[in-house]
Amino acid sequence: MPNVLSSNIPDIVIGRLPIYLRALTRLAQEGRDVTSSHELGQRLGISSAQIRKDLSHFGGFGKQGTGYQIAYLIEQLKQVLKVDQEWEVALVGVGDLGRAVAHYRGFAERGFRIVAAFDTDSSKVGKSIDGVAVQSTDTLDTFIREHKIKIAMIAVPAESAQAVADLLIEAGVRAILNYAPINLNVPDNVHVQYIDPVTHLQRMTYYL
Repeated sequence: MPNVLSSNIPDIVIGRLPIYLRALTRLAQEGRDVTSSHELGQRLGISSAQIRKDLSHFGGFGKQGTGYQIAYLIEQLKQVLKVDQEWEVALVGVGDLGRAVAHYRGFAERGFRIVAAFDTDSSKVGKSIDGVAVQSTDTLDTFIREHKIKIAMIAVPAESAQAVADLLIEAGVRAILNYAPINLNVPDNVHVQYIDPVTHLQRMTYYL
């Protein structure tokens, strides 16, 4: 695989790679060994030309007329996305949403493990969610630094999210998945992804 600088790859392309990986994993679970950009495109609603163009940023993974070896392409995409290893993740906020996130089983099978949960509510501190003890946010900085955690998820009210993000970034976190309905101000070297179901619902109602 060529040594490609991440800054050279459009973010929209990176965003499609996990979608390809998910589809390939399903094909593998179905017992398939080979697929094509045409088949992937039909499954995903993405043109085969776009899929080939996206993958070409990272080298040649298939041969014309023979398609892609599914297991090999899965392995290569995991390396590109750096999910061929397990990432430890911190969760801040264990209200209704935070608890639902903590109980979600899909993280572990895709390379992520929640190893710490934090909350300001003393009635929640000391309790366990799926084997993860809830700690006071007062211990957040020390824990993040000692365990060198680079990824965190924020599931706190909007008015608290920026302060939490600042704490996480100061402690060394460089990637944040934000469930709070607010945009965060972060340094250029910190990557944020937003999950706000309401904005997606509002986007869909436009078409109804």
